[in-house]
Amino acid sequence: MGDSNSDPDAVRRDPVNAADPMVDAHAQPDEAAAEAALRPHTLAEFRGQPRVAEQLGLVLAAARNRAHVPDHVLLSGPPGLGKTTLAGIIANELGVPLRISSGPAIQHAGDLAAILSGLAEGEVFFLDEIHRMSRAAEEMLYLAMEDFRVDVIVGKGPGATAIPLQIPRFTMVGATTRAGLLPGPLRDRFGFTAQLDFYAPEALTEIVVTSARRLGVGLDPDAAAEIAGRSRGTPRIANRLLRRVRDYAAVKADGHITRELARAALKLYEVDERGLDRLDRRVLESLCTRFGGGPVGLSTLAISVGEEAETVEEVAEPFLVREGFLMRTPRGRAATPAGWAHLGLTPPSASPSPAAGAPSLFDGED
Repeated sequence: MGDSNSDPDAVRRDPVNAADPMVDAHAQPDEAAAEAALRPHTLAEFRGQPRVAEQLGLVLAAARNRAHVPDHVLLSGPPGLGKTTLAGIIANELGVPLRISSGPAIQHAGDLAAILSGLAEGEVFFLDEIHRMSRAAEEMLYLAMEDFRVDVIVGKGPGATAIPLQIPRFTMVGATTRAGLLPGPLRDRFGFTAQLDFYAPEALTEIVVTSARRLGVGLDPDAAAEIAGRSRGTPRIANRLLRRVRDYAAVKADGHITRELARAALKLYEVDERGLDRLDRRVLESLCTRFGGGPVGLSTLAISVGEEAETVEEVAEPFLVREGFLMRTPRGRAATPAGWAHLGLTPPSASPSPAAGAPSLFDGED
């Protein structure tokens, strides 16, 4: 078995012998430690994705019954929904170590070969952002996933020789936020694919209550619902908001979180009742007040709020579109009636229609 300490991009964890990483109520963990401590460790603890949990549970149970290594698993969905958590749960359920790396860290086939050759029999290898792996490493991964073999190239030029190297049978768990960027041959090598959805408010409320208990924080049920309702359907955001409200309660009150205190804390952190943060509101307000609701080009909209176009497109837009506050049209971005209403504004009667065919001053930017 290879030594994971020699590879800065891989982490080996033994879920059987590791201590339970609960958070000490008197300790002050950093953000990474707090995030890890709040993650569930078994499928029974995993909330909010019952369909995925049931399907994955069957895959793992069947593999244990046959004493075989489970099929490779692909997890796809937006950030923060639990892909990394599920990878850890798979290792915990199987009672095997977990090796972690990421697509951007594997830029050469040799990097991947070094990790794969150090795996133990039955080990789980989690590759985050798998769609960002280099093409050379990707082609090596095909062979490793299907035949549990890698070809190591020795020498250069005409004298180069490929030496086949058998590797132990392992379970590959890939995670991606952009499943459409994965080549078909790679997708086809995964025996089980799970698409994670955004969480319902009830599930997020349960997650907030559980996280508060692990953090040793007193929390009223209606306060948990308030935090969950502003979390964009994402557990990572819910836990982050809970930690910020906890800090506010510790400084401004006696540490116990009530609904009124949660509202005051989230107002301070500029998270409104629908989960929009400062950037989201700036984008929506600029679209409505400066450009009459649009349509307006992405570059112009980004300049108006002092951000890069990529930031607006990748950070603010997805949530605004999902909430029905903003539309992406062929002529640019346009505010919806729901977007105007959320800001407490009335759309102008002469507001341009997104479907109008007349050219716009901002057409052609995107």
